[in-house]
Amino acid sequence: MDYAQLKKDLEGLYITIPTLFHDEDLSINEEGIRTHIRFLKENGINKENAVLLAGGAAGDFSTMSFEERIRVASIVIDEAGNIPVAMGAQTTSTQELIRLSKEADRLGASFIQVSCPFYFNHTEDDFYDHIQEASKASDVGMIIYNTFWTSAEVSFGLVERLTKIPQVIGLKWATTRSVAMEFEDVVYSFAGQFCFIDNDLLFPISHMLGARAFEVHLCNHWPEWGVKLLKTLEAGDYKQVEMDMVEEAKPFYKLWKKIEMEYTRGDGFLDKLCMELVGMPSSRCRPPTRDIRERYRQEAKQMLIESGTPRVQV
Repeated sequence: MDYAQLKKDLEGLYITIPTLFHDEDLSINEEGIRTHIRFLKENGINKENAVLLAGGAAGDFSTMSFEERIRVASIVIDEAGNIPVAMGAQTTSTQELIRLSKEADRLGASFIQVSCPFYFNHTEDDFYDHIQEASKASDVGMIIYNTFWTSAEVSFGLVERLTKIPQVIGLKWATTRSVAMEFEDVVYSFAGQFCFIDNDLLFPISHMLGARAFEVHLCNHWPEWGVKLLKTLEAGDYKQVEMDMVEEAKPFYKLWKKIEMEYTRGDGFLDKLCMELVGMPSSRCRPPTRDIRERYRQEAKQMLIESGTPRVQV
């Protein structure tokens, strides 16, 4: 396996594909997922600028069975064509992670996304063994996701240890913030070994320090926004990147935060509503995350219009 090429393939936009469900029984809406991916491809998303994540947090992995996770990944991989796909492989069970890794390899995924098992406060050694076992199961590339809000935080020392596992080619990176500049420290120190996916919206800073991939929820309803982001970053116009983040991205994330503070928690719910508002198939998330669509429809529509989002249905 050419892990240097896989690292290169990971660069660009990291787009979490929301899993769409049928409203009547919350079964998987395959045609809706396919329509969404075709929309992305028709509006600038391709193998040169993006990776698609199937069954991540915004893809409702936590509410799906093992078989459903594999089905969703197979749909995304098939429709993506030559666009690289990462399969969400977050789980509390190392045995299940091994099965997910093998299935990702069989389906033709380029990567799996792995985070520290949640519920128990696992140690770094627990997590390292969890990753090692997956690396033995298949040759698929691994993206380590630092989900410090649900489990143990990935330390500088653990990142050093991960350099010894060839399959680990990417870190999806966000950290708690302090004067020690933990986010910047790791990106600056290890950008040569891993492809960093900025999951902290610090795009100008992370790009300057060597990050080359960026988590972009906005691309689900506004793919051109991500294409523009990459071009502006590559041009080194960091002031413009930050202005675009404040004027065009911040309203989306501000509304997401408001919904979590006052109504429901989860991931992907605002992606799906915004997709619906630009004419794409949509759905609610599976419970316990509640359906936000009627309650926040008008506020989300106004947010999209004021942000300059194209194709908003009026």
